[in-house]
Amino acid sequence: MKNAIIMAGGKGTRMKSELPKVLHKILEEPMVGLQIRTLRQAGVERIVTIVGYRHEEVEKIMAGQCEFAVQEPQLGTGHAVMQAKQLENETGVTIVANGDCPLISAETYKKMYDCLGDADMAILTAVPEDSKAYGRVIRNAAGTVKKVVEYKDATDAEKAVKEINTGIYAFKNEELFAGLKLLKNDNAQHEYYLPGLVEIFISQGKKVIAIPADNWRECEGVDDNVALAEAARYLKRKINHHWMQEGVTIIDPENTYIGPDVTFGHDITVHPNTFLYGKTIVEDGAEILPGYYAVDTVIHKNEIAGPFRLGKG
Repeated sequence: MKNAIIMAGGKGTRMKSELPKVLHKILEEPMVGLQIRTLRQAGVERIVTIVGYRHEEVEKIMAGQCEFAVQEPQLGTGHAVMQAKQLENETGVTIVANGDCPLISAETYKKMYDCLGDADMAILTAVPEDSKAYGRVIRNAAGTVKKVVEYKDATDAEKAVKEINTGIYAFKNEELFAGLKLLKNDNAQHEYYLPGLVEIFISQGKKVIAIPADNWRECEGVDDNVALAEAARYLKRKINHHWMQEGVTIIDPENTYIGPDVTFGHDITVHPNTFLYGKTIVEDGAEILPGYYAVDTVIHKNEIAGPFRLGKG
């Protein structure tokens, strides 16, 4: 069984918005919706989204796409995962993902499921251009994880390590819920932190491994509106590149916005300042003129759509 838990309960103070953080949109899709989409593509059968701040809104918008568990009060990442009680008796592998990391690809999630192997826990790691003050992953000589250390607690030698903890994990499900029972909150914040499982597992002789992400940009979290725009730019370029390789002529990729669920036929031309979102379908031979905005729309075979028009479903 492939399971996933998405931590999506935060307000996102730096967004300076009353909207729950994970409902902020990238290419007109909520961040948490992008997470659910890629997890499903990776073959996940059960997804539990941990909600908290204004959870009724998140549950309403994402209804039917996953299960929910409410975290009230919010006492840390470990406490968040504890709320997914409906998975406690499941078998298989469970990924714990962050709702504000919407760029992780299905291929990366598949890699985590496939590479866990005989290990009990896997940490998705990355080597960013600037490792800043992220927690470091310290490996043993054999390559398994020795410990995860926060930057402020790291020695100079540990700070020199460039491999960071992304905060995304894979577990054998039984070991995850057994370990959660051993987490303690004896810290200044009196909260339960999921990385504490690394120390618990290693002390029990369990195997913890690190799985490096192929592209560190996938692992960047969205903390404010600047990061939201950067994430949208990254995903836009990735989607446009894919469709150009599939034969779609996109005149100006930097000024063309295509959502992840849009589909194209062949011999299609897309002009600049075009926005195609939702489950829009563009059939063979269509040409989309500048300024066209469509959501859940069918652009028919050989149709010339636009210019400067709103497409209707």
